[in-house]
Amino acid sequence: MREEFLYYIWENRLTDKDLKTTEGESVEVVTTGYRNTDSGPDFLEAKIQIGDKLWAGHVEIHVKSSDWNRHGHQNDKAYKNVILHVVYENDLQVNEIPTLELKGHFDESLFAQYQRLIASKTWIPCEKSIAQVPVFTRLSWLDRMAVERLESKSGAVTKILEANQFDWEDALYKLLMRYFGLKVNNEAFEYLANILPFKTLLKHADNLLQVEAMLMGCAGFLEDDFTEEYPLLLKREFAVMKAKFNLLTMPAERWKFMRMRPSNFPTIRLAQMAQLIHKNGPLFSKIKAAKDTAEAKALFDVAASEYWETHWRFGASTESKPKHLGETTADVLIINAVAPLLFCYGKLHKDESVCETALQFLEDTEAEDNAIIRHFASCGITAENAMQTQALLHLYSYFCKRKRCLDCRIGNVLLHKINQIS
Repeated sequence: MREEFLYYIWENRLTDKDLKTTEGESVEVVTTGYRNTDSGPDFLEAKIQIGDKLWAGHVEIHVKSSDWNRHGHQNDKAYKNVILHVVYENDLQVNEIPTLELKGHFDESLFAQYQRLIASKTWIPCEKSIAQVPVFTRLSWLDRMAVERLESKSGAVTKILEANQFDWEDALYKLLMRYFGLKVNNEAFEYLANILPFKTLLKHADNLLQVEAMLMGCAGFLEDDFTEEYPLLLKREFAVMKAKFNLLTMPAERWKFMRMRPSNFPTIRLAQMAQLIHKNGPLFSKIKAAKDTAEAKALFDVAASEYWETHWRFGASTESKPKHLGETTADVLIINAVAPLLFCYGKLHKDESVCETALQFLEDTEAEDNAIIRHFASCGITAENAMQTQALLHLYSYFCKRKRCLDCRIGNVLLHKINQIS
């Protein structure tokens, strides 16, 4: 028997009605309480009728009653308000708290089915049966997962805000910079965002040359001896900005160009970021004011400056081609930077409408394409938009990989379905 399975039995009231304490008193569960995921008793604020008395307090659950002493609860004040000790097997009377033994009071074939499910060697435990779950159940659970995904990301966003005195524009800049770098250069972009404050760039946002000079210069790309006019001009501008703002320069060696498409080169991405700042200035305020997703996405419709139409790197000319920030990249920024920051803003300001806008942005964005999403599709679960792909990524990372089938609504439905068939 596993303790988490007993939580599942208790929380879902899957026992029979003829419950008695080990002392023979009748037990009626009025409310199970709510699951406590922190330290302390397993279920808080339960209401239990024991004999002729109604008790209000906490419930602790163990496989064996002797686990109470083995876990050290007898010396822990947090367990003073436990009103019922629920166990699978009562192997030892450990205290005066009423004990309820569950053995023989629920369908134990359900546990056998659960064991088989989590013992599966497939990609996810329910790989062969997830498509059997009713569509409404799947979609409602994915809605929940999408919200949990944004709440999870809000934690990282809050850390940025706490470090910058809740400067929302700077927070968006830092998030955008991270995802401009993709996985290959995200650390370098994050470092650059930390040594080159957004407030400094904003002071010269009306001058594209100066913004690009500061980004390229602090990135270490203007240290060479150039012969072309444009990089020489950037280098001169950076020398002025560096002296004016006491700017730092990072080693150019931190940037990676190998094994990536030229359109993702950090030089191109920085030139596009310069245009984004030049075009929008305080971008977060414009995103908040956008009347719909299309208007917000239009803010990311930028292209690198003219020099980059014929270059991927400084000094290396190519055939002429505009370097627009593609829709796919804009979607990545909406999904990973804009939506989480908006959601965090709505949570901290207790404005549900902003949280809904963040979810709407995801729903209006194309579904992501990666190995996990493709694998779900092969199981019969096809995502229609980015809200659903984010939900599936959260489901996979926090439930499927950890085999938390008992905490998953899809897993719950399948357990009951399998049990009914058997």
